[in-house]
Amino acid sequence: MGLLSQGSPLDWEESRKYADHIRKHGIIQFLNIYNKVKERQKDVLKWGDEVEYMLVELDDKDEKVRLVLNGEHVLDTLQEKGEKINPNHPTLWRPEYGSYMIEGTPGQPYGGNMSEFNTVESNMRKRRQEASSVLNPNETLCTITAFPRLGCPGFTQPEFRPNPHKNGNSRSLFFPDEAINRHPRFGTLTRNICRRRGEKVVINVPIFRDERTAAPFVETFPEDDGEAARAVLPDHIYMDAMGFGMGNCCLQVTFQACSINEARYLYDQLAVFCPIVMALSAASPFYRGYVSDIDCRWGVISASVDDRTQEERGLKPLKNSKYRIFKSRYDSIDSYLSCCGEKYNDIDLTIDEEIYKQLLSAGIDKLLAQHIAHLFIRDPLIVFEEKIHLDDENESDHFENIQSTNWQTMRFKPPPPNSEIGWRVEFRPMEVQLTDFENAAYVVFVVLLTRVFLSYKLDFLIPLSKVDENMKMAQKRNAVKEGMFYFRKDIFKGCSQVLDGAASAQNGLESDGGNEEYTLMSIDTIINGKEGVFQGLIPILNWYLENMEVDVDTRCTILNYLKLIKKRASGELMTMAKWMREFVAKHPEYKQDSVITDKINYDLLKKCDRIAKGEEQCPELFGNPVNRVE
Repeated sequence: MGLLSQGSPLDWEESRKYADHIRKHGIIQFLNIYNKVKERQKDVLKWGDEVEYMLVELDDKDEKVRLVLNGEHVLDTLQEKGEKINPNHPTLWRPEYGSYMIEGTPGQPYGGNMSEFNTVESNMRKRRQEASSVLNPNETLCTITAFPRLGCPGFTQPEFRPNPHKNGNSRSLFFPDEAINRHPRFGTLTRNICRRRGEKVVINVPIFRDERTAAPFVETFPEDDGEAARAVLPDHIYMDAMGFGMGNCCLQVTFQACSINEARYLYDQLAVFCPIVMALSAASPFYRGYVSDIDCRWGVISASVDDRTQEERGLKPLKNSKYRIFKSRYDSIDSYLSCCGEKYNDIDLTIDEEIYKQLLSAGIDKLLAQHIAHLFIRDPLIVFEEKIHLDDENESDHFENIQSTNWQTMRFKPPPPNSEIGWRVEFRPMEVQLTDFENAAYVVFVVLLTRVFLSYKLDFLIPLSKVDENMKMAQKRNAVKEGMFYFRKDIFKGCSQVLDGAASAQNGLESDGGNEEYTLMSIDTIINGKEGVFQGLIPILNWYLENMEVDVDTRCTILNYLKLIKKRASGELMTMAKWMREFVAKHPEYKQDSVITDKINYDLLKKCDRIAKGEEQCPELFGNPVNRVE
């Protein structure tokens, strides 16, 4: 969740007074870090995953499922039993936005040894067992992206009513402040986003139109003071709080590169894969008790933290705001960082010109300077009174204040001051999966891609505007089967080695409006290949594995993971989103009206729990039982 400073948070009116101070010193801190480590080479390639979990109560008597607002106690207990008594404990636990959420990571990063792929799933399983062991008997740990009835009456345990009045943090009609983590960062973020924006956040998700869905689908809200009525769109599910986005769960991977240039290369190449992997991992079709017409959370979370004023959104002429800003601060990246990516930077980039010139004059190259100057058009959303005046040589809180609240598909992360940690990139678009097997499969798939990128110097870059179009496509219902995505035809051009069949795979291509570099492909073609169109990522990864020294157990584990990715891409296996949709559609209580009742939700989450614990097989999601890592 980013920077977690301790202290006394200022309200928005006080915080905004320090915005220029924080930007000024944030840039100084960045330059100090950069100048110390810009020549740093030969850092070991390390990586680690982050899994976010929900704490859930299964009420068998009333047949209801509720989110348990006990994350802080669970987190304290896990840390007391783990890292606080053993710095080498195999798991680490951190807070997340929801008071019903926790985040787990491996205790130490993984390295470059291929055999470490064989430990990812077992570590994830250890995290699940650890956290589950401190829960009450009727509670369980759940890895679902979006709780289907989040924001419905009585969705929390204990139950709290929302506070839509002016003294609430989110002033939501649906989401109580008690469901927000009690760390001062989270409530202050929630409140200051609304204060800066000048109104509550607005989230409108298209409703899935079933046979008996109301037409038009229009909701009214008794406690509305008029703000919701102005914001809601017909045939859309309306939500009004940061919790509807940041209260979802995801799966992320962070990589340490051996140098800044390698980190920039990985950042760019992985950015192209963000929409592809997001569609492959689609797992969130339900919002506020309704069936939606999208399969991924990305647009929801983007809107949930959109602090732009009406002027910044282009709804009014610029008067009090400095910039027209085209995206939320939670969105896709706006510029590539490597020299290879420069010619594909075709998105209008709003930057702070003064900061840009300052960075250039300090010796920062144009691409990195514009990236930082773009991040720094944003205001700091949370300022701690004790953290205003810092030692810029040895601290980076002001830089991280801005950096960590630009929640983009990829994050480029300089080393912390005076640290052995190197240059890192974070891959952020994946939806969390139901089981440890699936989550491990997606993580290993992405990590293997980076190994192949680096080994063969592959080039997947396309114009960034096309990546943005892919992001929109990836969120649509059943995009993994029905969507077409812009993708590069020749990924081997200029690389150090050419894989067998690479040249022949480029024959017979249809161009996109005469373009020679990229065309529209299905995810099946991108992942599995299609003769005469594209070789496919899985065949490339298999070729890579055949040329690596990999022990039998690890090879078997990796191949099982790749088999899952392959079959999800082809449609032979369902995404989590499709499986959940079919479960609801077939439920005896479902009335084809797009409504998810308490009973439907209970039965769905009960089944999810059994599958996650290995008590029930789910061939639609996994195929035949696989050899899991023990």
